[in-house]
Amino acid sequence: MADSGARVEDPFAAVRRVAVSALARREHSVAELRRKLYRKGCERSIVERVLEQLQQERLLSDRRFVEAYVHSRSSKGFGPLRIEAELRERGIEAGLAAEGIEPEHARWQELMERVRRKRFGARLPADYREWARQARFLQSRGFSVEAIRRLLEQDE
Repeated sequence: MADSGARVEDPFAAVRRVAVSALARREHSVAELRRKLYRKGCERSIVERVLEQLQQERLLSDRRFVEAYVHSRSSKGFGPLRIEAELRERGIEAGLAAEGIEPEHARWQELMERVRRKRFGARLPADYREWARQARFLQSRGFSVEAIRRLLEQDE
């Protein structure tokens, strides 16, 4: 039989190529990359082997994903509670998510103040209605009620 010249790519190599291409664009969690590959119709047993190999080669790391994600989201003004919830949605175990957020602990209050000033200006709220409006905004950004209370009740 004559060779047609077209090579059939090894299924493992094809899945690995897709995975590495995704990782070249940005960090992914293991669970996120798994879902992506499954959605593309890749065979589950091959996906698991590829993910294992990528982790062994340190091309795929949940810890590195957490660091990059926390940095990215906090630089956009999101707080620790929201970031932690988003990490868990992306398949990161609670302990690793909390561990990734903790080093930033001292900066959360500073970040919250910066986010509040950008949205509402320098003056703290003068009445309860404005206090509640600012508190709701900060809470939606992922800051804790206790931290918000400390920030908004500074002058009292």
